[in-house]
Amino acid sequence: MAQQSQIDDFLLLQRVAQRISSILDLDALLEQIVDDVAQTFGYTRSAILLLAPGGREVVIAAVRGWTSHYHVKGERFPASAGMIGHVVQTGKTCYAPDVSRNPYYMVSEASTRSEVDIPITARGQLIGVFNAQHPNLDAFPPPRLQLLEALAGHLGVAIANARLFERERKEKERMLQELAEARAIQSRLFPKQPPQVPRFRISGLSQPCLAVGGDWYDYIQLPGGRVAVVVGDVAGKGTGAALLMASTRSILRLHAEHGGSPSAVLTAVNRVLLADLPTAKFITMIYAVLDPERGTLTFANAGHLPPILVDASGSRPLIAKPELPLGVRAGTYSDQELTLMPASRLFLYSDGVIEARNAALEEYGELRLLQHLATPLASVESLLQDVLAHAQGEPVRDDITIVAVEALV
Repeated sequence: MAQQSQIDDFLLLQRVAQRISSILDLDALLEQIVDDVAQTFGYTRSAILLLAPGGREVVIAAVRGWTSHYHVKGERFPASAGMIGHVVQTGKTCYAPDVSRNPYYMVSEASTRSEVDIPITARGQLIGVFNAQHPNLDAFPPPRLQLLEALAGHLGVAIANARLFERERKEKERMLQELAEARAIQSRLFPKQPPQVPRFRISGLSQPCLAVGGDWYDYIQLPGGRVAVVVGDVAGKGTGAALLMASTRSILRLHAEHGGSPSAVLTAVNRVLLADLPTAKFITMIYAVLDPERGTLTFANAGHLPPILVDASGSRPLIAKPELPLGVRAGTYSDQELTLMPASRLFLYSDGVIEARNAALEEYGELRLLQHLATPLASVESLLQDVLAHAQGEPVRDDITIVAVEALV
């Protein structure tokens, strides 16, 4: 009989340990443990009570076996009352082999003759009490008390792990919700549709490597039927870069409304950013103005990758005098003008295009870019798909933005 009791004890602890490692739902875990204890040892009543925030009350987290003075899950009691209150105050097990002789005992079931209340601790702090009651006198011999105290130790670990998991889950949900909201806000900052320009077609896309990013493109209607086309790239990724992107977009639009040349607009934006940008942050940008009546496109480049012109002679980058990114130091920018002949195309893009890598760490690179854009049907969509095909399923490590200006035949 004693040997069978020891086996039962061992198997109970084994089951509890298995549940602790496999169940992170605190409610489900405690309910299963209370059930198992009651069924294994025949305790008529058992419960797990957790200390409420502030420590002035205990709350029933799982309960079995009450028939009178019925208690339910969620019910609260003063943390100073009864044997449970004594455990809360002392942090030590309170065992009453005969409840009628225990000064702390408070009647909950008339049939109870013996009761034990064991502290549940985590990281040295009392977080709850395990309660078991029996209709027989002295129903908890020393070996059983040791087992239940070991069980309470396991419970402390389980409760601490489950609470940590729950906090992390809620924090993750909060962060995902905030990222989703940020993504929705940022997506509204991108053009909803391209502008309708006589004799030209404009298209663009942007794909952040994270939920939000620092790349962006924009179209701005200007006086005289002209259209400004912008591609920018804030140093960095994620939410911080997205915030700087939104701020820079607003500053740029404010100065673009004055209708100045691309170089004048970038010079004015740079002046504002120098006073506002955090240390070590900068922004590369191409600001171009398309004049459909003249068939020209004039642009200024603030440290961005050069545009690529595709015409009858092939595809080639438009290399100009190097200019510093915005927010680095005071200075001016220069304009470059070109005439877009019918069937010619101009592509603006961010460094996420050429820096996309495959599993062999081979970058997409400028050569592949020029080769792809030289094909007659190349577009912003086809370029993005070619870049992703090169990556072969590897995650893109930087935002990808592409804009095309095409002179129609």
